Amino acid sequence: MNAELILQPVIGMMLLTALVWVVLFFKRIPAMQEAGLPTQTWTTPDKTVELLPEAVNNPANNFKNLFELPVVFYALCLVLFVTNGVDAIHVTAAWTFVGFRVLHSLIHCTVNIVMARFLCYLAASLALWFMLARTAIDILF
Repeated sequence: MNAELILQPVIGMMLLTALVWVVLFFKRIPAMQEAGLPTQTWTTPDKTVELLPEAVNNPANNFKNLFELPVVFYALCLVLFVTNGVDAIHVTAAWTFVGFRVLHSLIHCTVNIVMARFLCYLAASLALWFMLARTAIDILF
């Protein structure tokens, strides 16, 4: 199998991160302007969370979340690429991870239904841990 196929879901995650950043930017800046407070008011994330509505803060929280488990995903995909360990199962699991992360972000940045968001997070996480287990077994044993 072409090892480069594992890079497609990596680009997908990067595009998702960029899209969430755009949503964050276009929600947060107008809300901050509407609040009419001096720029220096927004010195820390904690102050921002206190002063802006939840719907405005959700994309920021999701953006932060995209730098947690996805970091493992990026590293794992690079390991698979470099070691030529890419197969159809890994590519499918990688796209499963990305697909559920897209759904997770969509839910988090809009309706924020916690259980729906959690189930997407769980499904994505299981796909990632499956990939990691397969890779660890292949490399270590």
